[in-house]
Amino acid sequence: MLASASPQNSPLSPNASKAEWLSSLSPAERNSFLASLSPAETDALEFDWSFWGRKNQFAPTGPARNGKPWQNWLILAGRGFGKTRTGAEWVREQMCGPTPLAAGRRAHMAIIAETAKDARDVMVGDGRVAGEGSGLLQVHPKDFRPTYEPSKRRLTWPNGAIASIYNGSEPDQLRGPQHDSAWADELAKWQYAQEAWDQLQFGLRLGNNPQCLISTTPRPIKLIKDILADEGTLVTSGSTLENANNLAPQFVSTINRKYAGTRLGRQEIYAEILDDVPGALWQRAQIDKLRVKPQDVPKLIRIVVAIDPAVTSGEDADETGIIAAGIDANDHGYILEDGSGVFQPSDWATNAIAIYKARGADRIIGETNNGGDMVENTIRVVDRNVSYRGVHASRGKVIRAEPVSALYEQGRVHHVGAFPQLEDQMCAFTQDFDRDTAGYSPDRMDALVWAISELMLKEPAPKPVFARY
Repeated sequence: MLASASPQNSPLSPNASKAEWLSSLSPAERNSFLASLSPAETDALEFDWSFWGRKNQFAPTGPARNGKPWQNWLILAGRGFGKTRTGAEWVREQMCGPTPLAAGRRAHMAIIAETAKDARDVMVGDGRVAGEGSGLLQVHPKDFRPTYEPSKRRLTWPNGAIASIYNGSEPDQLRGPQHDSAWADELAKWQYAQEAWDQLQFGLRLGNNPQCLISTTPRPIKLIKDILADEGTLVTSGSTLENANNLAPQFVSTINRKYAGTRLGRQEIYAEILDDVPGALWQRAQIDKLRVKPQDVPKLIRIVVAIDPAVTSGEDADETGIIAAGIDANDHGYILEDGSGVFQPSDWATNAIAIYKARGADRIIGETNNGGDMVENTIRVVDRNVSYRGVHASRGKVIRAEPVSALYEQGRVHHVGAFPQLEDQMCAFTQDFDRDTAGYSPDRMDALVWAISELMLKEPAPKPVFARY
C-alpha cells in the first residue's frame, strides 16, 4: 500500500512519514490520491504503520557492528519523539502474523516499564482515558488485539503469543522467566536499572535470535553507556521536534521557550547524552559507588521528609522537591524516596504526608523562605497531627549544598536505588549555577540538602555546664 507515496521530489525531510507527505499536498492532490485507493486500502490506513511512521521509527534491517543480527535496538530520543508508538508497533510486528491466528516471529516477550503504573498506562495503554495513548492496545486492529489481564501481568494475542509485564522497580520479577524478545521503555529512569537489566539478559534465551528494543530519553548512566558500546547494539537518535506535527502546538512552543539552548533541553529535547558538568558538586561515579539496594539498608534511627515548595502554579511552575532520607547508628545517610513533581499546594502536601506515614518518618522539614507559614498551614490542612519544623535559608544554595556534597565525598550518603531526575540536578549543580541558563530550579536537590542537613549536619545541643561547689 502507498508504495508510490513520498516521491523523490518531495520538499519534506527524507525522514518524513507518508502521512506527512500526504498532508503536504494541495487539497486537490490529496483528494485525488485518496480517491485512487480501494475501500479496503482506505479502511486499513488507520493501522498501517508504514504510512504513519517516520523512517527512523522503523526497526533496522541490517546487521550490528559485529556483522551479526542486532541484539539491542536502542532508541535514544527526546520527549514526544514517538518512542511509545515505535515500541508498540515493533511489538505488534513481532507478535502478529498476517492473519489474527497465524504465528508471529515471537512467542514470549518481556514488557518492562519504569513502574507498574507506567506499564499499564503507557506501554499497554489500557484505555482508561478515551482517545488517548499510543500503547499496545491502541495500535492493534480489533481482530489482532491482545487480551490484557492486569492481575496476571500478561497480554495474550489471538495466535497464542504472550507478553509478560514487569517493571524496573522490582528486578526480581525478571529472575527465572524465559523470553525470546523484550521491549524496555525508559530504561535510563528505572530505579534499579542495572539489576533489572541483568536479570532480563539471563532470561533472553529462547529462540534463534533474542532481541530487545530499548526506548528511552538518554541519561549518562553507566548502563546506557555500556549498551551503546556493545557491538550488538544499533542506535536510533531523534529529537522531540521531529514529531512536532503530532504534538500540541502549545507544548512545542513551551519547551522551545523554556529549554532551547539549555543543558536540560539538550538532553530532554535533542536526546544528547551529557557527561558530568565540570566543577559540579556531585559526580555520577561517586553516587554510583555509594548506591545500595533496599535489602542492604541497615536499621535507621531517624527518617525525615524534606519539602522545598514551589510558590507558583501553571505551566511555568517550578517543581516542589520532596525527598525522604534516613540515618543509621553509624551516622550514614540514606536517600529513600523522591516524591517531587509539579503540584498544586494541597497535592504536594498530601504526597509528602503519604511518604511521611509510609516511611514511618518522625518529622517533615519545610523551607519557609518563599512561602513563610504557607508550608506549615498547607500541611496542617491535610493532617494537623504531623510533626513539622520549618527551616529558613539564610545562606545561598551553594553554601548550603557544599557540606552535604562533602558527606558524599566521605562515602557517608547512599542512594537506595536510582533517582534519575534528582541525580541529574545534583550532577549539574556548580558554584555558578544559574536557573535561567539551566532552564529549571534544582528543587529536588534543595530538598535533599535540607533532609541531609537535618539528619547529619544539625549541630547538637550544647552540653549543660554545672558549676563546681
